[in-house]
Amino acid sequence: MYKKEFDVRWSDIDANRHLANSAYQNFMSHTRMGYLIEMGFGQREMHEHNIGPVIFNENIFYFKEVHQGRPITVTCELIGLSEDGSLFSFRHNFYDHKGRNLTRGTMMGAWMDLSSRRMTALPDELLQKINNVERADDFKWLTREDTRSHGQAPNDLIS
Repeated sequence: MYKKEFDVRWSDIDANRHLANSAYQNFMSHTRMGYLIEMGFGQREMHEHNIGPVIFNENIFYFKEVHQGRPITVTCELIGLSEDGSLFSFRHNFYDHKGRNLTRGTMMGAWMDLSSRRMTALPDELLQKINNVERADDFKWLTREDTRSHGQAPNDLIS
């Protein structure tokens, strides 16, 4: 499982003197991008294929507070992927210096073609890379229906 260690900085703390909600998202994103870069999905590859990641949803479950003073470890594992690689889902766990699970975050996203601004399948080269990544025990093959499985859909303003 991919892991990254972080120091909790002054700027990561909120008015309650614990890790701010936005800092959790930043740590998850930084860990996820490190994982993608390690598997060959860096800026160069994204630029070459004119794609970028887009997030559909993130969920964070808080178990214990995170405070400044000791490092935390954030993990990243692949928990879902569509057959064409267009959709992906990752799980992140936050651990303190003693290995206690403090927080869990999940997210789902897709690859977007940066010209058409539409979701796109991964090119074969990148699909092969992600298909060789270790998957979580509860890995699931994703479909477009999974992007709405949380029950939320657009609700246009009617005048």
